[in-house]
Amino acid sequence: MIAPPALGDTGTPPGAPGVNPGYPPADKQGFGTARPAGSPVWFTLGRGGLTETFHPDLSTPAARRLDFVVTDGETFVQRVSDVPVRTDQDRLSYRRIARGRGWTATITYITDPARPSVMVSFELRSHRPLHSYVLHEPTLSAKGADDQGKSVGDALVATDGSAASALLAQPPFSATSSGYLGTSDGWTDLSRHRALTSRYPQAGPGNLGQTGQLTVDGVRDRNVVVVLGYGENEQSAIATARASAQQRFHDVRRAYVQGWEEYLRGLKTPASAQRAVYDSSLLVLAASEDKHNRGAFIASPSEPWAFGTNPELSPTPGPYHLVWPRDLYQVATALIAAGDRDAANRAVDHLIGVQQPDGHFPQNNTVSGRPYWTSIQLDESALPIVLAWHLDRRDEKTISMVRRAADFIVGYEQDGFSAPWSQQERWENQSGYSPGTIAATIAGLVCAADMIERSGDAATAQRYRSIADDWAARVESWTVTSNGPHSAQPYYLRLTKDGRPNEGTAYNPGDNYPGTVDQRTQVDPSFLELVRLGVKSPQDATIRNTVAVVDRVLGEITPTGQFWHRFTNDGYGERADGGPWDIGGERTYGRLWPIFAGERGEYELLAGKPHTAKSRLRAIAATANDGMMLPEQVWDHQAPPGERPGTPTTSATPLVWTHAQYIRLAWSIDAGKPVEQPAVVADRYLNSGGTGG
Repeated sequence: MIAPPALGDTGTPPGAPGVNPGYPPADKQGFGTARPAGSPVWFTLGRGGLTETFHPDLSTPAARRLDFVVTDGETFVQRVSDVPVRTDQDRLSYRRIARGRGWTATITYITDPARPSVMVSFELRSHRPLHSYVLHEPTLSAKGADDQGKSVGDALVATDGSAASALLAQPPFSATSSGYLGTSDGWTDLSRHRALTSRYPQAGPGNLGQTGQLTVDGVRDRNVVVVLGYGENEQSAIATARASAQQRFHDVRRAYVQGWEEYLRGLKTPASAQRAVYDSSLLVLAASEDKHNRGAFIASPSEPWAFGTNPELSPTPGPYHLVWPRDLYQVATALIAAGDRDAANRAVDHLIGVQQPDGHFPQNNTVSGRPYWTSIQLDESALPIVLAWHLDRRDEKTISMVRRAADFIVGYEQDGFSAPWSQQERWENQSGYSPGTIAATIAGLVCAADMIERSGDAATAQRYRSIADDWAARVESWTVTSNGPHSAQPYYLRLTKDGRPNEGTAYNPGDNYPGTVDQRTQVDPSFLELVRLGVKSPQDATIRNTVAVVDRVLGEITPTGQFWHRFTNDGYGERADGGPWDIGGERTYGRLWPIFAGERGEYELLAGKPHTAKSRLRAIAATANDGMMLPEQVWDHQAPPGERPGTPTTSATPLVWTHAQYIRLAWSIDAGKPVEQPAVVADRYLNSGGTGG
């Protein structure tokens, strides 16, 4: 074996500012953080190594990669992320076993519950001495191109003027280097020379790659702890990392796990759920709440496809790192079912803080409350009202929020009159009359009326009920076709552009679909919101016929279970060859969504089919990967070679909504009915004969 060369400072690294590779793939195997608020740092795990970290909040990626390298200095060099890895999860602590050419690495990931540090235990075993390194790519303040890095003693420091990171090891690094990605970073050097032949003391500003040589050789020295600490400046980041490094990793990990154990002990467990998937889902929900901005739960700690790789499409932060009122409703209703009403109440408090002056809620916002995208989606103004009703909120701020949101909904006009036409429907790329959106607005107005009446304003309450009744009576005339191609009997459409469902109005469904479609050909499982929210009976003839239509047009039975596409001609997914979605690019294909198995299960409980609902719960659980993360989408029967239908795609994983849906369906099965259905709505439209009252 060739001995590593003696290293000295080698001047200024070439290749500034370095390439911007975007963020790693979105199909995460793990997502972790400590329970206490004193540890405002999060990490994700890709198929191999650690991918994004977040600091100081969940809308701010602070690194895109932390990886390990093993080499014999002569015949091979391997990154852990490039070899087969098995993942085990224990309360959001992850142990990964990687096997390379004659070596095995066991890597454990946690964060320090007392401070913003990611801690990684790296154990290497081999039959002969090897060399090992750690690679770090900072993206402080959600950007990479403005970072500066340098060696400070045995630490690798990165700063961008507003935040800093410090990477160190215990035992300390034997060599360090900071260079530019793709030209002078450590991996470029190691992959070419099987050794770190250049050591650059500093680099930047630019897209940096930092490298630390470890003392671990797999034979004499097998264990090292790597710490990535954060702070507002260089000094505080170094102090944070050193304070964590002084602790015994075993003790820190025990405190990390105990924090999550205590959280779970304070909550209930449903009899119907698979315990490992259920516990993981609860922890994913809890970990998705920002620690500085309580009640702000992000959609996913990942950025799929072009959102992670195309800076022009998705300026930082990316959209999945944001709070969406619709997703927040899913999370909060699941937490209510699980017994964490405090967290659900924090979600309402967050919504109150971000409500727009005219009464609606932003399409999405950063965890600090800054609106990001600005399209109006009526269900995102209605569902917060339903959530507040579930929590029986009666405080003045909540009643004001409810009144303003309801007034916005009833005052939102189309063609000169109040109507539940939405600038964007549930899937955010079409305007029109959507049965799912209309269901949410009806439920929101009825819940608002109940709350407003209890606050002493009977006249306004009656006005809300009257409009809700009118929309409930007219939803079929806006969204049900009787001459569409999928059935001789009436069925609900995904949406109508004009409120005339028997007209062949054409539109482009978006997401790289070529050409236009007749609106009568487009269906969507979202019509079941009418049933789940209590507006329509599960035995309604049009509902039942649409279930059959949706099964034929959108449903697929996979080895994992039955799942559904979002809507006809959905293009939000991979290309035919498995390549990523990019806006305006080659045609792409939306795959199957596990959340629809949960929504179908809730419908089936109302339809008197509890055994079928239980099969839906098992199907969702079966989509979990090794780290117990549930995906946004799974492969359909048009999966590219090497992929199996019913297994996770490269979509956002974990999708917090999927985890919330699993929790809520489990509790709904135990209760015998959907726990999210507002009784005040069902009483009005179902128990009163379906005409209101």
